[in-house]
Amino acid sequence: MYDLTVVIPTFNECANVAPMVDLLNKALTGRAWEAVFVDDDSPDGTADAVRAIGEAHANIRVLQRTGRRGLAGACIEGILSSTAPFCAVIDADLQHDETRLPVMLDLLAQDPALDLVVGSRKIEGGDAAQGFSALRQWGSDLATDLTRRALRITVSDPMSGFFMLRRASFMPVAHGLQVAGFKILADMLAAARGRWRVVEVPYGFRKRQFGASKMDSAVALEFLGLLVARKTGGLVSIKFVLFGMVGLIGVFVQLAVVGVMLVLLPGQFTLAQTIGVVIAIANNFLLNNLLTYRDRALKGMALIRGLASFYSVCGFGAVLNVGLARLVFSVLAIWPLASAAGAVAGAAWNFVASSLFTWRSR
Repeated sequence: MYDLTVVIPTFNECANVAPMVDLLNKALTGRAWEAVFVDDDSPDGTADAVRAIGEAHANIRVLQRTGRRGLAGACIEGILSSTAPFCAVIDADLQHDETRLPVMLDLLAQDPALDLVVGSRKIEGGDAAQGFSALRQWGSDLATDLTRRALRITVSDPMSGFFMLRRASFMPVAHGLQVAGFKILADMLAAARGRWRVVEVPYGFRKRQFGASKMDSAVALEFLGLLVARKTGGLVSIKFVLFGMVGLIGVFVQLAVVGVMLVLLPGQFTLAQTIGVVIAIANNFLLNNLLTYRDRALKGMALIRGLASFYSVCGFGAVLNVGLARLVFSVLAIWPLASAAGAVAGAAWNFVASSLFTWRSR
């Protein structure tokens, strides 16, 4: 029986597996603990590296996921796979200070009323200077402030990926969490709605030694999607928010194309609208593949087949788009309004159909 499960989400972190296990062995000497590496089917052999170590160490195991990706979902599945009373989440990139794990564990074990201990870079004694560039530090500070204000969170570092919690406290909120995205701590705190008792401990954020950071523009958009999802009480998923953002961009693409076509083909609104829809669908497919469904991103010939599928499943939406636009234009004769109305009308169908067929879970 383990007292602690350390959940380590991974994607292409093969070089960090052995060093991470060594660091955990040193930090948790004398404790009853296990480490579960939740790997999103890394092509670099991360899962195999964990299995190789696990053959000699019963407390090291891997949960290899196929057909899905995302740090939040990996953390959720890792915690749910545990039977230990306490679960910690730590990044595989060695930037979190594993020596703080015993402190976190003792705090939870000694206080039955405590639900969560957060490793914070924002309180006295904490530091992010080594692990962040000036630009990333600015972005992190901005995201932290936005999250605290939007979700009414009092924790100083809700963007932290380093924390430990009581599994019994996690279970009631597990089903309401967003499985997409990277910032599970903020989502958990919002889902707990102030009911959790939380303590923060400082730690120094270290430089990454091996591998590449997963932080990019798509992660930033997923973060914004999380805020919107939480502000709607979890009724709107992060993927729907991202799909909506892409759809909004598609509206402007469509309007631009229709405007150009009307200059080239005066009086041919129906033809101009049709061309605009065709180009907007291609634009939306590529952006959704890059952002909304990047956990199921299509590549190579699958990308071509996916585009054909996207055009097919969006066919009804396109017909609805053009038909409604014609109706509005015939009544109001305001082409931007008519075109936008058609685009919005087809959006709901496109989201449902593409989720079911184009980017279905494999």
